[in-house]
This record gives sequence, C-alpha cells and structure tokens, in this order.
Amino acid sequence: MSLCFISFTENGIKTSIRIKEALADKDILLYTKWSDYREDTVIKVGESIMDFATNMMKEKHSLVFIAACGIAVRAIAPAINSKLTDSPVLVIDEEGKFVIPILSGHIGGANRLASTIADAIGGQAVITTATDINKAFAVDLWAKDHGLYIANKEGIAMVSSKVLEGKDITIGIDCKNQYPPERILDKANLPDNVHMVILSDNQTVDALVTNREDLSEYDASLYLKPKEYVLGIGCKKQKDPEELEAFIDEIIKSQDIKPEDIYAIASIDIKKDEEALVSYSRRRNIPFLTFSADELNRVEGEFSSSTFVKDTTGVDNVCERAAIKASEGELILPKQVRDGMTIAIARRDWRKGLIYE
Repeated sequence: MSLCFISFTENGIKTSIRIKEALADKDILLYTKWSDYREDTVIKVGESIMDFATNMMKEKHSLVFIAACGIAVRAIAPAINSKLTDSPVLVIDEEGKFVIPILSGHIGGANRLASTIADAIGGQAVITTATDINKAFAVDLWAKDHGLYIANKEGIAMVSSKVLEGKDITIGIDCKNQYPPERILDKANLPDNVHMVILSDNQTVDALVTNREDLSEYDASLYLKPKEYVLGIGCKKQKDPEELEAFIDEIIKSQDIKPEDIYAIASIDIKKDEEALVSYSRRRNIPFLTFSADELNRVEGEFSSSTFVKDTTGVDNVCERAAIKASEGELILPKQVRDGMTIAIARRDWRKGLIYE
C-alpha cells in the first residue's frame, strides 16, 4: 500500500517533500493541485480532488491531505464504504505541526501511521479514537494484529463500550476438545479486565474467535474469523494484473475461500516489485510476503518440480514452497497452472500465537 500525499499550496508541497525524506523506507507518492508547481518531483493532479480521492481509495492507497480537514472530508465522502475495508485517510496542516487520522484509524492503520509521521517530522499525532485516548483495549486492533477479520462490525462498539466502562470482557477461542484450558498463552499483553479462554459448551463470551461458518450455536457480541490461508503465487514478468486477479478469484472460489480468509500472498523475492502481485496485494489489502531462493529451497516437503523454473529463479517450485514457508502450515491445493501463472494454497494453524507458541 503506497502513501499518497496531496497538497494544495507551496508550503504544502514543501511539507510533503520533508515527510517523504524523513520516511525514506516508505513507498510514498507526492501529488499536488497547486497550479504553479513546475518541477517533476511531485505529480500534478488535473482531475477534481473528489475524483482523485475516489481513485486513490479504490486502489487502496493510504491518502494523506496536506490541507484543512474540511477539504479532506468533502473529497473522500463519496468513496467511504465500510470501516472494515476503507483506506486510511489522514490530514496534516501545511506546517506539519498536527497529524490527524480521520478514517480507518484501527483496521486501516491510520492511527499508527499518524504516530509514525508525527515522530518522523517532530509533529503531534492527534488521535481521537476513544480506546486510544483512554489507553484501553481495542478489540478491532487486537483482531488485526492476530490475523483475524471481523464478521459483524456492529459488535466492535458493543465490546468497546464495555471496555470503556471498565467492565471485564471475555474472548473465547473455539477449539473444543483440541487443547486443554491450561494451553492458553500467558496473557501479558492483555489488560487485567480482558480474559482469553478456550470456549466451553454453551459459554457466553463477548468476542468469539472461530473458523466455523454456522454461528447460530454461539452466544457472543463480536465474531472474529481467522485468516487461515496463504496463496503461493508465481507468474511471468509483466503479467496483466487483471488476468492474475481473475485467476486467483477463480481458484479461491473453487476452494470455498473468501478474500477475507486470506492471510497473505507469497512469492520469491525477485517478484517483490511485480505489478500484478503488488496490485493484488494493495487492492485486496492482503500482505505480500517474499522469500529468497535459499529460503524457499530449505522448505521441506515434496513439491512438483520444474526445470525451467529452477533455471530461471533458482527454485524448482515457487508457489508451493512460498505457500508453505509463509503459512508454516500444510499444503491443501497443489500447484495450479494457467498462461504463465501458478497458484498453490496452504492452510496456517491460526491458533498459533493464541493457544500456543
């Protein structure tokens, strides 16, 4: 996901350039609506600011306005969809004093991004999210950090309200008859009023982590589903992004896997800048992991081998090895091939990190 800065004045351009220099490790694109700008280090925007914001958010870029909050709010309004999928949007004054996340603070990462930018330029992050300012447990952020997606977004407010009232909440992990209660990890990172338990029969919990589709037998305010699958992908250079996306969608649909079930896509490191893979990762907001040929060659198991791929990449099979490496799990769909594209799917043990190390 690229950081796209849009400025409107000469001072705004200077501030955006200063931020890009301070965050040299980030993928940052600079845009401006200031008509007098003549250099090529910042891209001029000819379309309306509303169309620009809509296009950036459609492509799932993080959007940072060097402008007044009102300009940003009006620009992004038509593109706002859901707190679970919206791009992070921030506003920074043109002197760089205040960095304000205004959309997708937790799940999109706008709050953390605001702190990163503010720290880099000596500004102040202005965080307004209730759980953050009260230094309270944020269940949506916890879910994101543990590879879980939210099945019912209305449940976030129900759990957060109890947290902010100082009440105890319980997170149930659905793994009946698989792990004894004592296998629960030490909960040092959870506050005292948040309790994580292995779910027992007919137990009521505030939040439930489960990979089951039928939730009718459970009693919880918030349902969290694990992102269980990793897609290992290989493709020819300059493969059409839409063609790869269509192939991925067809494969996962055939396996009854939804996009929100995907933990990551993975490939070899020589593909780290491959536009088709980068585009899919960005548009679906799915992490893109890459590994060296040496790392992939050390993955144990039986894999379908290709002499051509070995000669080209140094690895006999990219997709299967990458899927196993990224998931640390088991291969559930071996290599599928079409027109210079390969896909394999592995399932990760989502309980790792919750139940055991």
